Amino acid sequence: MTTPGRRSSTFTRLLRHGFTDASAAERLLDGGELAAVRDDPVLLEALGATADPDLALHGLVRLLEAQPDPTARRELLDTLIAAKPLRDRLLGVLGASEALADHLARHAGDWQALVTYEPRDLHRGVAEFERGLAEADDPVSLRVAYRRCLLSIAARDVCGTIDVAETAAELADLATATLRAALALAEAAAPEDAALCRLAVIAMGKCGGHELNYVSDVDVIFVGEPAEGVDEADEAKAMRAATALASHLMRICSETTVEGSIWPVDANLRPEGRNGPLVRTLSSHLAYYQRWAKTWEFQALLKARPVAGDAALGAEYVAALQPLVWQAADRENFVADVQKMRRRVVETIPVAEVDRQLKLGPGGLRDVEFAVQLLQLVHGRADTSLHSGTTLDALEALAAGGYVGRADAAQLDEAYRFLRSMEHRIQLHRLRRTHLVPEDEADLRRLGRSLGLRTDPVTGLLRAWRRHASVVRRLHEKLFYRPLLDAVAQLAPGEARLSPEAARERLVALGYADPAAALRHLEALASGVTRKAAIQRTLLPVLLGWFADSADPDAGLLGFRKVSDALGKTPWYLRLLRDEGAAAENLARVLSAGRLAPDLLMRAPEAVALLGDGDGGGLTPRARPQLEQEILAAVRRADGAVQAVTAARGVRRRELFRTAAADIVGSYGTEARPVEADPGALVDRVGAAVSDLTAATLAGTLRAVVREGWGDILPTRFAIIGMGRFGGHELGYGSDADVLFVHEPREGVGEREAADAANKVVSELRRLLQVPSADPPLLIDADLRPEGKSGPLVRTLKSYEAYYRRWSLVWERHALLRAEFVAGDADLGRRFTELVDPLRYPADGLGEDAVREIRRLKARMESERMPRGADPKLHAKLGPGGLSDVEWTVQLTQLRHGHTEPGLRTTRTREALAAACEAGLVPAEHAATLDEAWVLATRVRNAVMLVRGRAGDTFPSDPRELAAVGRYLGHGPGHAGDMLDEYRRTTRRARAAVEELFYGG
Repeated sequence: MTTPGRRSSTFTRLLRHGFTDASAAERLLDGGELAAVRDDPVLLEALGATADPDLALHGLVRLLEAQPDPTARRELLDTLIAAKPLRDRLLGVLGASEALADHLARHAGDWQALVTYEPRDLHRGVAEFERGLAEADDPVSLRVAYRRCLLSIAARDVCGTIDVAETAAELADLATATLRAALALAEAAAPEDAALCRLAVIAMGKCGGHELNYVSDVDVIFVGEPAEGVDEADEAKAMRAATALASHLMRICSETTVEGSIWPVDANLRPEGRNGPLVRTLSSHLAYYQRWAKTWEFQALLKARPVAGDAALGAEYVAALQPLVWQAADRENFVADVQKMRRRVVETIPVAEVDRQLKLGPGGLRDVEFAVQLLQLVHGRADTSLHSGTTLDALEALAAGGYVGRADAAQLDEAYRFLRSMEHRIQLHRLRRTHLVPEDEADLRRLGRSLGLRTDPVTGLLRAWRRHASVVRRLHEKLFYRPLLDAVAQLAPGEARLSPEAARERLVALGYADPAAALRHLEALASGVTRKAAIQRTLLPVLLGWFADSADPDAGLLGFRKVSDALGKTPWYLRLLRDEGAAAENLARVLSAGRLAPDLLMRAPEAVALLGDGDGGGLTPRARPQLEQEILAAVRRADGAVQAVTAARGVRRRELFRTAAADIVGSYGTEARPVEADPGALVDRVGAAVSDLTAATLAGTLRAVVREGWGDILPTRFAIIGMGRFGGHELGYGSDADVLFVHEPREGVGEREAADAANKVVSELRRLLQVPSADPPLLIDADLRPEGKSGPLVRTLKSYEAYYRRWSLVWERHALLRAEFVAGDADLGRRFTELVDPLRYPADGLGEDAVREIRRLKARMESERMPRGADPKLHAKLGPGGLSDVEWTVQLTQLRHGHTEPGLRTTRTREALAAACEAGLVPAEHAATLDEAWVLATRVRNAVMLVRGRAGDTFPSDPRELAAVGRYLGHGPGHAGDMLDEYRRTTRRARAAVEELFYGG
């Protein structure tokens, strides 16, 4: 008897053997079923060796209780104690699977299936499983027989008799036998249907790849033909019969009975998915894949394998479709389509589950499978050794052929096996379809112990899982690109390498138009034993992936080579790319998005420092006071106006690059930062940044010109007024600066002297800003001045006052809506603004004559300025629903109501439109439509400038440039047509609003 307050020796032994609830275990051992063997050390040791000793003991007691009589119980116990193989198998299953323990409790004699194994039973195949299912004559008995077969797989799995790949293969073979048995039941139930048709069942997915999970949908495709001797006229009848048989097969496997279900049969990988017919003829399948199939559908066919029904028809199906699979890599945007599919899968994972996803999350099973399948499709046409539907076999073949580095393949193989083992053991517990790592401590403990981690199973499991997931994350992209470097740099003597033709194939698949040049660049960047080459070899596999995820990979790689040639010897450059998290990806995005940003960067490559996270200032645009301070300081230090303006233009170039880079990164998104959700915010940031930069550049240039010609003080006060998009803070990358120049003679200075000084300032300012140099010119346009090109370039404030009072035309008042002081004498600028306010916000609004004149001017501009041959519907500035339509509509509202509505007194289009909506002058629906169109048209102009390096108002005709514009606007590869359709739809709606609001119709 145990002394009160002291634990029994049995209790202590139970804790030592891994029981977590030793008290409950002690009670079970003391019960009638196990009393005779409670002290047997063999039993306790065997229980302690299981994944969950408590669960194993509880399952054993339930199994003993389920035996029909004492003799059966005695037989089970005697065999259990005497036969170690049975003991290990049975207790191993009971300690790992609550669901199989339930099955054994319902079918108390099924433990006998684990007693002995013939040598052939150690690695069972389809024939053995078919024998195990042979006596099933209805769906219920099929489920019982299926679980009995599953029991044998699980027993050998948990005991380590078969490894994870063999387990997955046996599960697929059991599924094959089950599909055949289910089809036989369906045919027996409808012999007349069976006589009419030939039906083949093609396994897809994990079943087709011979790598099935314990619990998974079994993906299939059905192929049907009329039976031999059936008239062709009765083909429709034969296909109805085949569909009935296929439907019955699916129900037999999927429906829940008293014995549960087997698994769902999923036929959604068939042509047209769930919207297509369940069964098609072979010719119908072939026609679909030849004409309509998407890239992912060919990827899915990698796993296609005939498993049940008419074997000859199944073989014909595979023979007909396999050639199409190996042509998929020739499809436009092939790699991008596959990678997009992978990203879409990740995006569908609920946020709360991402970190626990074994299959779909980053570093999960799907990353390995997608990477392997991508390489198979690229190289499989020329190398039949890669034609395997099994992930690990295909990975081994890729390594053997030099398509993947052997070390990388070995690490991926190990990680994949570990992750699949975790997945198997998680599902085995309750036989439920899940890919989530549990959160409960007890579940994690059982899972860790089932994988052989006994000392600290929870910590050990989580550490191993994170390590393997990290390996997959690191390698799954590198897998595709690293062999390209090995092929040109010959880094590992003796290891199989990509042949030049295989390297070319891979680069073409990635979207490189000139693979030979790309290989030359890679060789120049990666060859050698220098520190620079070593770091670039580390960076390039990732960079190549980012280049491939752009519209112009060739330009990205060439740009990287140029930057590296210019900066490779500076220690901070490679350190920046290696150590600053965002810098390398930002650089890749910028170099491959078009010509403008790389051109700006190449003129001063040190600006690459802006792309990092550290002290370079990052990609946040700088405020105007900061810009003016830097430029004015450079002007003060300069020796003469030319040097001063060169310094100012250098700052402008650098800041244009910063703005363009930030715009590209925000539009493309990065791994760390998603795409900017609000395109209007991107437009506003670019417009404000370029406008502030232009104003600061003008201020610095003005200071330099004055200092050179007159010292500290100009004989006349001088101000620059921004007009058009400049005054509206809406400049784009390629915009001229629309301005007015105003001056006012200082006391004691004659009109003539003041006018000469002002004109010299304007002339010199324009000249210096356009002098040919490495920096982009800043073009000054003063054509919006009174009398246009015929009028003087610069006027006094009094001259402006006299002109506007007597001669101003409607278009000039209209243009003054955008007037805003930008540089020079602030007081003079303020007085100019006060002078023009009554003109642009007239107290009486606009008369009908003025309104008609504005409409007439607008119509004339549309007809006269539209370039010959341009498609008006795709012209971002002058086309229907474009910038001009929206801006003139908003400005007409400002002219009419600006005097009474203070919110309309702004030079900014979007701000004025929002104010008009707030004031009830523009319906909310129209305001939203006009704003959307204006933002889109502005982004089109910005995109064209970024991509082509020169301004334009229409979409490029070159397919690669058009694709690059599409990427900037958020349209994936191959969707340029969708972009144009969206633009037409958006501007068509905007034009309808303009017709109502501007033209009054």
